Amino acid sequence: MDPTLKPTKPDILPVYIGVSHSFHLTCNNINHTFSSFLNNITMPEAPCRDENHELAEKNKKILDLIEDVTENAEQVQKKVLSEILSHNANVEYLRRHGLNGQTDPDTFKKLLPVITYEDIQPDINRIANGDTSPILTSKPITEFLTSSGTSGGERKLMPTIEEEQGRRSFLYSLLMPIMSQFVEDLEKGKGMYLMFIKSESKTPSGIVARPVLTSYYKSPYFRDRPYTNYTSPNDTVLCHDSYQSMYSQLLCGLLQNRHVFRVGAVFASAFIRAIRFLQKHWTHLCADIRAGTLHPSITDPAVRAAVMAIHLRPDPALAELVHRECSKGCWQGIIPRLWPNTKYVDVIVTGTMAQYIPTLDYYSNSLPLVCTMYASSECYFGVNLNPLCKPSLVSYTLIPTMCYFEFLPVNPTDHLSPTWHKQQQLLDLVNLKLGHEYELVVTTHAG
Repeated sequence: MDPTLKPTKPDILPVYIGVSHSFHLTCNNINHTFSSFLNNITMPEAPCRDENHELAEKNKKILDLIEDVTENAEQVQKKVLSEILSHNANVEYLRRHGLNGQTDPDTFKKLLPVITYEDIQPDINRIANGDTSPILTSKPITEFLTSSGTSGGERKLMPTIEEEQGRRSFLYSLLMPIMSQFVEDLEKGKGMYLMFIKSESKTPSGIVARPVLTSYYKSPYFRDRPYTNYTSPNDTVLCHDSYQSMYSQLLCGLLQNRHVFRVGAVFASAFIRAIRFLQKHWTHLCADIRAGTLHPSITDPAVRAAVMAIHLRPDPALAELVHRECSKGCWQGIIPRLWPNTKYVDVIVTGTMAQYIPTLDYYSNSLPLVCTMYASSECYFGVNLNPLCKPSLVSYTLIPTMCYFEFLPVNPTDHLSPTWHKQQQLLDLVNLKLGHEYELVVTTHAG
């Protein structure tokens, strides 16, 4: 059976080796593993252009993998914890708590306290200031990931290691095989996903600090993927100028409007911001489509070259469509009016993003709103195995290979005590009870 946990406040929420947010158990089993599968990842989120049979076989292997690792969650989780502890046996943090190389769950639970970000902030500051000794992990810290801030609170710095990019890409690779079970012929179309990078900084020691999605978009896993079923060329995504990035991505999406089968952005707020950008700038976009030119406000040479490379040429018929639909004044259903083959909108509409559901329904004529995965800056957790469900019913299947999961039982009065999370007995992934609420606690491969 599928292991499904329903967050009471599902969102991309920052955690660190410690407490995340509340989950409500809605199904009674939890299944999952990966290994050499990482070496065969093609493209996150986008289907390959193989023949139908080959694509179906690839999808089946991925779905079988999900079934296998979740059915064997207990064994997989023990292996994950053992690997984390053995690879980091000599790090300062574990020695500080007297683990002394032991890798069994019981000793780990007995000696290692449940912590929050603030508990290890001094260690993180040491790393940020140039201490290269193995404090939290035996492997080099390649960058700091900054929390998105969507869950409230101040931005945090999460140290990460190179191999975590592979784990994140692995989770992305599960999404299209899952979606293909519910929506036919996705491989025949493209996704107009609006993706943006954000500014990055450096710590005093020179380590880059940036949001997790900026890190991913700049990584070889995204840039050098062998297949691209997005309408946005890489250089339009990697443009630092938000205006030029938005304009060029929308133009590319309009130029390929008949090929678009799915639209979206990471957060609902970002996608709505794109629609409102379109409302403001559609006349310029329409003129570019009509003349086969690119507005002079787009000055980034790489962006201009990328847009021209998708065969920008005069298209009076498409320009007339855009003009007719955008000049009506009423923008209800503008998504299927401009992108008539759209089957769903892929955005996060849980947690704080739920406030945008009515607006998305208005713009999309109530197309399905799909939340595909559950993740944070610290770790990617799981996927939605029923992606066409209503946003209020979204639940996620945790993938046991991603990290070591534990759960903190929650009672209504628990949060009255500032140390409540240190006074409870943690439960393993496979020992949860239906109808009970838990805080998620994670131990990651990065420390």
